[in-house]
Amino acid sequence: MMKRSFLRLGTPCLDHPPAPAGTGPAERILADGPVTLLHPRPAEGKAVPAVKVGDRVKAGQPLALYGGPDYVTAPLGGRVAALRPVSGSFGRMSTAVTLVHEADPTSDEGFAAVRSAPTLAGAMAFLAQLPGRPGLERLADPDRPIRTLVVHAADPDLLVYTHQHVLVTRIHDVRSGIRVLKQLTGIEEVIILARSEVIQGHGELGAHIRTVDHRYPSALPPLVMARLFGRIVPAGRTPEDLGVCFMSAEAVASIGEAFDTGRVPTLKTLTVTPRDGRPRMVAVPIGTPVGRILAHFGVTPAEGDRVVLGGPMRGAAVYALDHPVEPDTDAVLVLDAARAAAVSDYPCVNCGECVRVCPARMQVNLLVRYLEAQKYEEAEEAYDLQACIECGLCSYVCVAHIPIVQHITLAKHELARFRRAEGTNG
Repeated sequence: MMKRSFLRLGTPCLDHPPAPAGTGPAERILADGPVTLLHPRPAEGKAVPAVKVGDRVKAGQPLALYGGPDYVTAPLGGRVAALRPVSGSFGRMSTAVTLVHEADPTSDEGFAAVRSAPTLAGAMAFLAQLPGRPGLERLADPDRPIRTLVVHAADPDLLVYTHQHVLVTRIHDVRSGIRVLKQLTGIEEVIILARSEVIQGHGELGAHIRTVDHRYPSALPPLVMARLFGRIVPAGRTPEDLGVCFMSAEAVASIGEAFDTGRVPTLKTLTVTPRDGRPRMVAVPIGTPVGRILAHFGVTPAEGDRVVLGGPMRGAAVYALDHPVEPDTDAVLVLDAARAAAVSDYPCVNCGECVRVCPARMQVNLLVRYLEAQKYEEAEEAYDLQACIECGLCSYVCVAHIPIVQHITLAKHELARFRRAEGTNG
């Protein structure tokens, strides 16, 4: 299998403007109905979940259904109303935990012991599902020691301003989060990555400042590693393999808020862009259905409209308005049916536009032929499937309207699934 590095990087070609002036603080939309949390593990065999329908939970309480390290965090005090299996992208199964709010002013007190005697393991037991989903387990992997932490405040997709907004409006929390992470991990080199116009005038932050280009997709970690840090991420690897961990500004701010207040934060900041194209910054409890957020702004998607979680280049459409906001949901975008990109099964016309815009200079026009035939291993070996950073530019410029990036993400998922099965069976 080829492990081609990012050589001959292409030039980003779409302008990614900064957050519009005057967006102001995030508007809070409080829970006025049930919230749903997606536990990453489905019920297996005769496994009995530790949490049952009718159980009372407290705000900030971790809910581990089947043992092990996986859990979801209750965003409010209330009662468990339902537990059910759900299918997500690529058929991934999870368990949906639906909570109904009940008046209960108390919060879970388990985090208090961690706060008084901070350890990374203790933080992982309570803060893994914070807004921004920090991925603390990456900092605890002895096989991939982290030497540099990058606080990523440059949003990686178009029409998304969440992390820019967090850095500007919650700079105290970001500063506290950096301090806590240094204490928990011993990492000394911390870098804040942001737009130059966003970071100006914030004083001492306990970190080095690096600015990122305004052109999309310059803010994606593999390109940041190459252009700003001069380090190449080999195909199929991650920045963590090179000792660099990228963590969103919101995740870092949430860690700072948790240790400053003693409470586990559960409000997720996100960019909401209805059909009018004007972004709104909102803060909602994790688990809030996207339909409730849109209804708050008087938006009712019409037939053929697409509701996208994320931005237009890297986001994923949802098929039901009861889909919940998750800890790493950064945006909700409504695409009018008339403006949504067309998709077809028309064959590639070999125009070469996808090759011209590809940041990794892959032969996308040849790769996609293998993917359409489901020859994933051949695509990986011959045409550098794993070198793709999934920026979506190839789909954006495709004159045949082939959903190229979707073919690529499916292929990567299937290869990973096959290899997990082989490892289990072997």
